[in-house]
Amino acid sequence: MFATLGYYICIPFAALLRLFYNVTGSYGVSLILFTLVIKLVMLPFQMKSKKGMMRMSRMSGKLKDLQTRYKNNQQKYAEEVQKLYAEEGVSPMGGCLWSFLPLPILIALYSIIRSPITHFMNLGGLAAGSGMLTAAKEAISAAGLQLTSSVAYEQIEIVKVIGSNADKAPIANFLSQHTSWIYMDYNFLGLDMSATPGQHMGDFSNGISWGLIGLMLIPILSGALSFLQSRITMSSQPAADPAAARSTKMMTWMMPLMSVYIGFIMPAALGVYWIAQSLFSIVQEYFLSRFYNQKLEEEEAVREAQRAEVRRQHQEEAKRQAQLQREINASNQAKKKIAAKRAEKLEKKSKEKPRTNENGRVGDRPYARGRTFSEDHYKD
Repeated sequence: MFATLGYYICIPFAALLRLFYNVTGSYGVSLILFTLVIKLVMLPFQMKSKKGMMRMSRMSGKLKDLQTRYKNNQQKYAEEVQKLYAEEGVSPMGGCLWSFLPLPILIALYSIIRSPITHFMNLGGLAAGSGMLTAAKEAISAAGLQLTSSVAYEQIEIVKVIGSNADKAPIANFLSQHTSWIYMDYNFLGLDMSATPGQHMGDFSNGISWGLIGLMLIPILSGALSFLQSRITMSSQPAADPAAARSTKMMTWMMPLMSVYIGFIMPAALGVYWIAQSLFSIVQEYFLSRFYNQKLEEEEAVREAQRAEVRRQHQEEAKRQAQLQREINASNQAKKKIAAKRAEKLEKKSKEKPRTNENGRVGDRPYARGRTFSEDHYKD
C-alpha cells in the first residue's frame, strides 16, 4: 500500500524531471531546472512563511517587554501574547509549517533518482515498472553480466549496464521489446551524477582526477551553501529570547551538516539538487527580505497611524466628556444658587411684619377693607 502511494506521489515530480531531460539531454541541467520550477511553485508558500517569520522577528521587542512586565504571572503573559499576535496578524506556527514543504520533495526526488526504471521511465503504473525491471535483469543475466550494486541503487546500475552493452543480443532484444526505455546519461560537467561520493573516497589511492575531486566537492559545497543560506535567513530574523537564540544557532549548523552527510551517502545528483536549491534560496531570501522589509514598514506605519487616530479620538472623547461634565456641574451650581436665593427670599418675606393701618380694619376683621379703603367713598 505504502509503496503504491509513494509511487503515485512521485509521478508529478518524475514527469517534470523527465520532461527537462527529454528537452536538454543532460541529467544535471534537468535537476537544476527541476529545482527552479519547484522553487517557483513553492514561492507563494515561502513568501507566506517569510512574511510570518519577519513579523515575528519585529515583535521580539514587544514580546520581551511583555515577558518583563508579566514575569510573575504566566497566565497573564500568555493572554497578552495571544492578544499581541491577534493585533499584529501573526500566526506563531504559520511560518514554520511551510518551511517543512521541501522535505517531502527531497524524499520523492531521492526515490526518483535511485529508481529510474520504476519511477522515471514508467509513469503508467508500478506494475509496468516492476515488469520492465524484471525483464532488464533477465537480459543482463542472459548477456553474461552481473550486478554488483546494493539493492538500494540496483536500478541505477541496471540502466548504466544496459546503456553500455546495448550491442549484446539479449540486451538489444530487450530494448526492442521495451520502447519506453530511456537511455540515461548521468554525466554532468565531467562528473557521474549516479555515483555516491562516500563510496569513492578510497579511489584517491589510484590517482587524482577532476571527476573524483568534483565528486567530493559536491557534498562540501552543498554544506557550505546551506550554511550560508541559514546565516542569511537567521540574520534577518533575530531571536526573541535566549532559548530561541540557542535553537536558531543549532539549526544554523544542523542543516549544513546534514546536507554534507546526505551528500556523501547518496548519489551526487541529490547533492546537485541541494546545491541548486541553496543557491535559489539565497537569491530568494535576498529579494524577499528587501520586499517584506519595505512592505512591513509600510504596514507598521499604517497601523501606527491607526493607533494614533484611535488615541486622538479617545483624547477628544475624554475632552468632550470633561467639558460636558463641567457644563453639567456649572448648570447644577446655577440651579443651586437660584434655589438658594428663592429660599432666602421666602425666608426673608416670611419674617416681614404685615403692613396695614386702622383704616383698613372692619370690626374684628383686619385687612378686610384693603390698603386703599376710603370711608368717604360711598357718601353722597
